[in-house]
Amino acid sequence: MNAIFRSIAFAGALFGALALASTADAGGKHGKGYNGHGHSSHSSGHSGSPWNNAKTNVQLGPRPFYLVDKMTNGPLKAKLEQCENRKFTNRKFSIAHRGAPLQFPEHTEEGYRAAARMGAGIVECDVTFTKDGELVCRHSQCDLHTTTNILDTPLASTCETGFQPAEFDANGNRTKSAGAKCCTSGLTLAEFKSLKGKMDGSNSNATTVEEYMAGTANWRTDLYSTGGTLMSHKESIALFKKLGVGMTPELKSVDGGVGFGDSGFTQETYAARMIQDFIDARVSPRNVYPQSFDINDVLYWVDQFPAYGKQAVYLDGNGTATTGVYPPSVTDFKALRKQGVNIVAPSIPYLLTLDSNDDIVASDYARNANRARMKIITWSHERSGRIVEEVLAGSAGYYSTVVAGLENDGDMMTVVDVLARDARIIGMFSDWPATVSYYANCMGKQ
Repeated sequence: MNAIFRSIAFAGALFGALALASTADAGGKHGKGYNGHGHSSHSSGHSGSPWNNAKTNVQLGPRPFYLVDKMTNGPLKAKLEQCENRKFTNRKFSIAHRGAPLQFPEHTEEGYRAAARMGAGIVECDVTFTKDGELVCRHSQCDLHTTTNILDTPLASTCETGFQPAEFDANGNRTKSAGAKCCTSGLTLAEFKSLKGKMDGSNSNATTVEEYMAGTANWRTDLYSTGGTLMSHKESIALFKKLGVGMTPELKSVDGGVGFGDSGFTQETYAARMIQDFIDARVSPRNVYPQSFDINDVLYWVDQFPAYGKQAVYLDGNGTATTGVYPPSVTDFKALRKQGVNIVAPSIPYLLTLDSNDDIVASDYARNANRARMKIITWSHERSGRIVEEVLAGSAGYYSTVVAGLENDGDMMTVVDVLARDARIIGMFSDWPATVSYYANCMGKQ
């Protein structure tokens, strides 16, 4: 999924203007709206579902407990503290965003396994393609230069643009950023599989390949980034079946400068092939949530693969749900549902705002979707730095529309709570699934 949603400045301004208008009936930044009776009537699983088959021994590690400890005292913190000694299980409310890329290279076997071990009930493979027409797991058709070691291998010669060092003027000011462009569509599947995954990142000041590849954000780690195992789409399906988790493949857009290359795909055959891989692997449609930022892909699945299209997810990158108007009205969401789209997925900021007391509440986008009975998934938790640092910087990343309502790192749990209870999401993508898994287990989310 996109790490940066479009029109963020515009969206932030709109949210600011709507803050007073979007007052809520529950749930402030300190959990004041929690009623102590659980936030949902969702069950903890059902017989035969992949989220209740005990194939994975769930171990959440210390992070969720750390965040709960940091929360401001109140009913929500007290409720979450009561769950610390329970046995945790996989929950589909907890969706692994590209695996577990807070610490593991994204879209690698190691990251996928870590996500399942942290209780993710659904795991994502972003789907793109190779030049011999095979589907592979990668966030972008042309991101190999930042997510793999390709520039440090002989396959660097296949890159659309080889490494270009940064340039500086006489005063040491950078006049040109370092860069490269390497695409999956330039490789065969075998060549793709020979690469190793690394933490996504690059150094724009680099003058050597080694410096360029050493661009991991300071709130992530390279401790587990040596030799990440890349996977084809089919291999990811087999692994997810083994791990007993649901699957949410995202059909990635085609790079405008490269196109489909030698793959032989058209947009429709590309979209069809992704679903066909699940049919061939005998994966039940109820265990698959196909996604796309292109509404035409979603409508294609609804029409051509109705069993899988029923759970197709429209990724709303602009917060306008195809209408071009923010926020979409109840009528807009109902029109989308009439076309067969049952799940919409905007980024976190579109679903949250502040009331007159600077308490975090659901936005008009969320409320209108709820009134239209449109199901909501959101992205992506744990995909930016520490709240205390980002608030000081005035951005707060994926919490940008509620900056004034954030006080400490524990408020990351408050954000999950408001999204679950007030915005009524059915699932949340996270770069570190353990945090959302803890909440889901504690609050009885399936």
